[in-house]
Amino acid sequence: MGFSPRFDHVGITVADLDTVTAFFVGLGMEADQKMAVEGEFLDTVIGMTGAATEIVMLRPPGGGTTLELSSFVRPDHLPGSPAAPANELGLRNVAFEVQDLRAPSTRPQPTATGW
Repeated sequence: MGFSPRFDHVGITVADLDTVTAFFVGLGMEADQKMAVEGEFLDTVIGMTGAATEIVMLRPPGGGTTLELSSFVRPDHLPGSPAAPANELGLRNVAFEVQDLRAPSTRPQPTATGW
């Protein structure tokens, strides 16, 4: 079995998993059930011992690359920097094409602390 180059997913760590999930569902993404993940596999993947997280996988209608939202149960999450300059290393953006951004007017509005 060799490497098969395929863009599978983008992962984003958030403080409030339910609110951020609802935001993306409001944009039309489809969510899988929330899962708890912990143990040796997680410890190996993230390089932390004793971690526990909850994740939700979201996908665009019709399939495609998924978005993995995770929120740590332990250790506590560390706040990000909303004032990070564009040249600071790290994920800058994930772009989605939507038909009408204002259409789902009842969707939750994430805050800086929710992300």
